Amino acid sequence: MGSDDPNALAAVEFEVYGQVQGCYFTKYCKELAEQLGIGGWVKNSKKGTIVGKIQGTKAQLDHMIDWLSTTGSPGCKIEKCDITNWEYTTKIAYTDFTLRF
Repeated sequence: MGSDDPNALAAVEFEVYGQVQGCYFTKYCKELAEQLGIGGWVKNSKKGTIVGKIQGTKAQLDHMIDWLSTTGSPGCKIEKCDITNWEYTTKIAYTDFTLRF
């Protein structure tokens, strides 16, 4: 299991900066994660960003990270997306994707 394997299981934390609150970003994030079969969570932070953790295959996470970095919800303006604590794992801790408050 290595970084070249698109089916390798991985987990990563993210923080999205810009005008990302008040435009249903977390709702769209949850919908996409569920479509892709990704587990984890997402929430608005007190400092105006969106934070979360996602788990799935490397291919699923690459798709989600691209969306978090460039697309987002309609009406949002993404400045940047920081990806931290990328780790390969042998099993998934999150069985679904939730909105946190």
